[in-house]
Amino acid sequence: MKHFLILGGGTAGTMMANKLRRKLDAEEWSITVIDKDPKHYYQPGFLFIPFRMYEPADVVRPKVDLFPKGVTFRLAEVEKVEPDEKRVRLTGGDELSYDVLLIATGTTPRPEETPGLKEELWYKDIFDFYTFEGACALADKLEDWQGGRLVINLAESIFKCPVAPLEFAFLADSFFTERGMRDKVDIVYVTPLSGAFTKPIATRVLGQLMEEKDIEVVPDFYLERVDNDRKVLVSYDEREVPFDLLVSVPVNMGADMVDASDMGDADDLNFIPTDKHTLAAKEHADIFVIGDATNVPTSKAGSVAHFEAEVLEENILRHIEGQNLLPDFDGHANCFIETGRGKATLIDFNYDTEPLPGSFPLPVAGPMRLLKETRMNHMGKLAFKWVYWNMLLPGRHLPVSTRMTMTGKQDKVAS
Repeated sequence: MKHFLILGGGTAGTMMANKLRRKLDAEEWSITVIDKDPKHYYQPGFLFIPFRMYEPADVVRPKVDLFPKGVTFRLAEVEKVEPDEKRVRLTGGDELSYDVLLIATGTTPRPEETPGLKEELWYKDIFDFYTFEGACALADKLEDWQGGRLVINLAESIFKCPVAPLEFAFLADSFFTERGMRDKVDIVYVTPLSGAFTKPIATRVLGQLMEEKDIEVVPDFYLERVDNDRKVLVSYDEREVPFDLLVSVPVNMGADMVDASDMGDADDLNFIPTDKHTLAAKEHADIFVIGDATNVPTSKAGSVAHFEAEVLEENILRHIEGQNLLPDFDGHANCFIETGRGKATLIDFNYDTEPLPGSFPLPVAGPMRLLKETRMNHMGKLAFKWVYWNMLLPGRHLPVSTRMTMTGKQDKVAS
């Protein structure tokens, strides 16, 4: 019996376990998923919890229920990977050998990496919404908050779901408007980027939305520390931004086991060196990496993990059969962006092409619109929850091209 081992039972690991169980002979290959958390969270739903658009129960299911017969789910924490021995050590001393290893350990917020962030004001006047606990605590805070200066801050430029902070700003504008207290709330978006987003055309469109909704953008702000006594953010160049309520997107880092393992020249944030087209670990045969655990230069988002899985399924099978890997992953990402008041926009891009206006997935007919606010886009965002539980995680085929196409896109955009 050969052993296929998956580290991480989140979105990417669950998709791959379901896909591979259908393709690998159960009499020849065992598949084991290891994760330290028994609960699976629909993380895109964390955004909606603070605004009472979702309840906490809407985003949680037991992980064990999401794997098919023939996949073993083991609740344990990985201590380190030993590639030369083709072995994984678990906290507590157990060891597991593998023939092929897939690392899908994701990334997590690390507020403790920023001085002053996770101190006396944490979950009092400083919150995150990238964790289940943080989103729920922030919902309670907003329930009776009387207004003031709401600051949304990105501590780093690399983090999962890069559009979520923008969505939070837009939904906050909508939330306080509906409550009749928008005039009592100043919304400030503080980012290390030079604008609202990373790509010029999208930054221009999203920046205009920020301006229309009276959301102040403070660019090029590299957070050094949070002064809890004075309630101010302090940058490395000593600029200061005061807040009454701080919603933080903390530093994101890969799993601690990456730092403990011989995974090659992993970066300071514990992201694993990965071939950006084949998704093989750069320095180790028999190891593949998917989702937020990689260092590939595209968004850390669920859509990326889905498109990676389509390529990775084929490459793992080719690897097992001794064939060359296909360099087929092009960095494809697409994301709905909630803009509040029942509307959303949509972006679709890859390594080489920035988000462009147009229609998606069909030319002219759409029905989704790229870089334009529409109610249909909003409905698509809400519908994704059903797609996630019923199609994405089970590894079923979705009618969206794995590779990004220029169909429907305007490749010439006026400046």
